[in-house]
Amino acid sequence: MTSLLDKMESPQKKGSQKNYSAKDIEVLEGLDPVRHRPGMYIGGTDEKALHHLVAEILDNAMDEVGANHATIIKIHLGKNGYVTISDNGRGIPVDAHPKFPDKSALEVILTTLHSGGKFNNKNYETAGGLHGVGISVVNALSEHLVAEVKREGKLWHQEYSRGLPTTKLKAVEKLKEPGTGSSISFKPDPEIFGDDVAFKAAIVYKMARSRAYLHRGVRILWSCDEGCGPASVPLEAEFHFPQGIVDFLKTMIENRELLVPVPFQGHMEFPNKAGRIEWAITWAARGDGAFTSYCNTIGTTNGGTHENGFRHALLKGMKDFGELTKAKNHSKITADDVFCRSVAVISVFIPNPQFQGQTKEKLATATVAKLVENAVKDHFDHWLTGNMEGATALLESMIGMAELREKQKQERDETRKPLSQKLRLPGKLADCTQQDPKGTELFLVEGDSAGGSAKQARDRFTQAILPLKGKILNVANATIEKLRANQSIQDLEKTLGCGTRDHYKEDKLRYEKIIIMTDADVDGAHIASLLMTFFYKELRPLIENGHLYLAQPPLYRLSQGGKSIYVKDDKEKEKVLKEEFKGSAKVEVSRFKGLGEMSPVQLRDTTMHRDKRTLLQIKLTDVDNKNLEELEIFVENVMGKNPETRFDFIQQNAQFVEDLDV
Repeated sequence: MTSLLDKMESPQKKGSQKNYSAKDIEVLEGLDPVRHRPGMYIGGTDEKALHHLVAEILDNAMDEVGANHATIIKIHLGKNGYVTISDNGRGIPVDAHPKFPDKSALEVILTTLHSGGKFNNKNYETAGGLHGVGISVVNALSEHLVAEVKREGKLWHQEYSRGLPTTKLKAVEKLKEPGTGSSISFKPDPEIFGDDVAFKAAIVYKMARSRAYLHRGVRILWSCDEGCGPASVPLEAEFHFPQGIVDFLKTMIENRELLVPVPFQGHMEFPNKAGRIEWAITWAARGDGAFTSYCNTIGTTNGGTHENGFRHALLKGMKDFGELTKAKNHSKITADDVFCRSVAVISVFIPNPQFQGQTKEKLATATVAKLVENAVKDHFDHWLTGNMEGATALLESMIGMAELREKQKQERDETRKPLSQKLRLPGKLADCTQQDPKGTELFLVEGDSAGGSAKQARDRFTQAILPLKGKILNVANATIEKLRANQSIQDLEKTLGCGTRDHYKEDKLRYEKIIIMTDADVDGAHIASLLMTFFYKELRPLIENGHLYLAQPPLYRLSQGGKSIYVKDDKEKEKVLKEEFKGSAKVEVSRFKGLGEMSPVQLRDTTMHRDKRTLLQIKLTDVDNKNLEELEIFVENVMGKNPETRFDFIQQNAQFVEDLDV
């Protein structure tokens, strides 16, 4: 029989196989694999990997808490580069190991991979460690490690360096008071992490505090030497949170406006002793969300099956609630719409968790997804029906996010169209002849009448006119279907050419200035406010970059003999009559009902000519000492979906109106 190898031609030189023999095959024993390839065990040698060493020891202590054997954990960060983590749990066993009678169980655990007490459920029903890898890896990557154990009425002490014991295990003193516990103090090896290796106090402090939220009964005592960290990190602190992750959620939503005043929170045991879950979630009125999850006190920063189950439960719950209330477009909601503004913390405890990688950043246990979904779904249904007002506001917000997502998809599809299709500008647009946007202006006018005068009055080279039919849609309370169906808005978006919201592109804007030019009356002011709302909601960067302006057309023309003066309002009219027109001759006062009544010459000289007009630039700056967050609330109250808030605003501010044009 002909071997496949016979058909293969080796690229190596003849005789080179003599240089590669059995002596070239390395066998790494003990903890040597960890030191040779630390990235396989802690994900690298960077700052994140360095602090993972602390997490491994801290999580072992938290496992003692989870098993109801410990109530206090102490963490101390020393200026000398050491971190010390102690607990009042059972203490690591110090008696001889049955398989290795010349070694204590403590030494076996610290020097042997895959050794420990978490391979079955006898010692820990739930644990965060990957069964005996963590503490031995810490030992292997430490320049110096000291282990102290309180057991059998004695304090036991042993020291290690780079994974190997440097002293014998010995009882250094008898305990004056009964008690048990373990203490691990270690300094990372600069040969692995570099000469400037040092723990960051802020990271370790945050890690300690986050673990305290996950067990309501535990007390974590933090301390660090002076000079170890920034002033924001205290030298001493005690973490104890009676409400657990609910307290955690409160810190995450501090100073944020919420859509619902009552968070959705709870805890549930899984059937058949499969574990338990605790959760707390609420939704912010604006801004990005945050989803924090844990499994057996391990922070799963990349999510996993427990997050998937939670997302499915809430998505199904929102869709069911939408069907119950007959809300339009509720079926379009996705999990991203539900969670994009959510602030959530979930924590599960399960036996034998499976993670992706030793750094345990993603939970992979498949059965957990269904357990979480079944545990949470009914609770969420009851919470929604018990908070109808908040749940309805929540549903409307999620439907709005779904509609926005659909609109953005439409815009992406639009950008993929051939250039010949994208340049189909509205038929009513009288475009300028200059191609370069610099120095060009787009005037937005109400109706064909005003559009006709403006087209004749403009500078055709740099000024474009887009007539809009009547009052445009109020985008602050419109659905995506209404936005799509509104011809004026579609014409405006096509004319500008820059996209909206997240798809806005400054370099695609076709004009340097966008000028709202409406009649100088109540209706004109209303149309201008609707247009400004459109730009604020859909094209905010356009305002931020200084492109939006408001024209100031005159309301009156005052004439006497050959003298004519244009004024913008009643106050200016009275002032001009007193100061500019003297004598007994009658002054003719003409009130413009609209821009369409002006002759092109009058419109050009009063409103459109660059040297004679007055423009107001629209800016997103503080208004009456209000910050931009308050401005967002103001726009929502005045232009949003809730008529009650608009009515309240009118009632509160009606007293300040002096001249009412009716």
